[in-house]
Amino acid sequence: MSMSRQSKPKNRKTLRNTLITLAVIGAGALGFAGYLLHKADTALKQMSQPIETVSQKPSDTTPVAETKELKPMSFLLAGVDSRDGSGGSMNTDVLMMVSLNPERRSATVVSIPRDFELKPKAFGISNQKANYYYAYYNNQDKTTSLTKTREFFGSMFDVPLDYMAVIDFDGFREVVDELGGLDINVDMDMRYVDTWDGTNINLKKGLQRLDGKNTLDFLRYRKSNRGTEESSDIARNERQQLVLDKLLNKMTSLGGIAQWGGILEIAGRNVKTDIPADTLRKFILSFQKLKPDHIEFMNIDGRWDGRFIVPKEEDLTAAIAALRTQLGLPSDSSTSAAGSSSTVTGSTYSILSTKFGIDPAQKKPASSPGNSTSTGSSTSTGSSTSTGSSTSTSSSSSSSSSNSSSNSSVTPAYKSR
Repeated sequence: MSMSRQSKPKNRKTLRNTLITLAVIGAGALGFAGYLLHKADTALKQMSQPIETVSQKPSDTTPVAETKELKPMSFLLAGVDSRDGSGGSMNTDVLMMVSLNPERRSATVVSIPRDFELKPKAFGISNQKANYYYAYYNNQDKTTSLTKTREFFGSMFDVPLDYMAVIDFDGFREVVDELGGLDINVDMDMRYVDTWDGTNINLKKGLQRLDGKNTLDFLRYRKSNRGTEESSDIARNERQQLVLDKLLNKMTSLGGIAQWGGILEIAGRNVKTDIPADTLRKFILSFQKLKPDHIEFMNIDGRWDGRFIVPKEEDLTAAIAALRTQLGLPSDSSTSAAGSSSTVTGSTYSILSTKFGIDPAQKKPASSPGNSTSTGSSTSTGSSTSTGSSTSTSSSSSSSSSNSSSNSSVTPAYKSR
């Protein structure tokens, strides 16, 4: 009897201590959440263009947090180099189109080669490489450059783009350092020095943890002037996709979330976007719903023609179809625009050829129905398999053909996990 009486106070004490501990943890979590919201508000004011310079879309008028089902959305992501010695050109060394479907928890990421030739006759602009056009609009008017660039690429690729975000490479480097580096399997020795802009790439082959500076060198490497093999524009796009995948995984890990305060500070200094601040805040609050479980990475292969990369029709149409399908749109808008519902090749080819000067798709032999030809170059992450118009292939051989005229060797394809 006495033992029972003694155990009750002990149990009450244990329960009280547990409740106190939970209260402290809860208060700490609330305090951390408040700290992040404060950091986010400060960063968002720096990142977002003033609302009057942004083209208002119907989706902007519906608060994300109040929407029962988050709608598919699309982005144009760009990385620019504003280092001393880079010339301040603001050319985009990294350019990606992203379609995100929150309901299916899936996303498609298409890398656009920087040397990709665009022929925007309808815009009254000369033929230039893909990395030229953000700088072009930025030099015209900085307050509208994001929106105009987004609308330009959306029209060229027949993919409606909701938003654009630009990150300075210095900011990318700082984010990687804030997260403690990234574990990357460097596939080849990389050595390149440029005293003009301060570039000094010196990486050895093998699995290693790279800090911000070396991660940036890894995803930018293409040329060599110190005896190592050179890479291609297509292979560099694959490295950029690999780094993006690892960066997203690191940021959403428990340790990464603890660094969000510092990451938001860095973003405020180095990211510019045409997403209104209120909408961007709601995106952050809905991050768990927006983060995809499955990401399909796609590259557009091609061949060198002078200083431009001319894309393959099958790669380009597969990439456009995947982006549009993720948004819940018909896979091909060109045929409907041309008033035809018969074949994709034909009306689609003529329209895309006008915009990009593409190489026509190779016709499949009619006598061998069992021999399916893979199109595009896509890599999938997550537990689900790749869907859409393209199928997974090894990019090593395709990259080699794309860069054969430049006589440079290529890195093998990176398979994201």
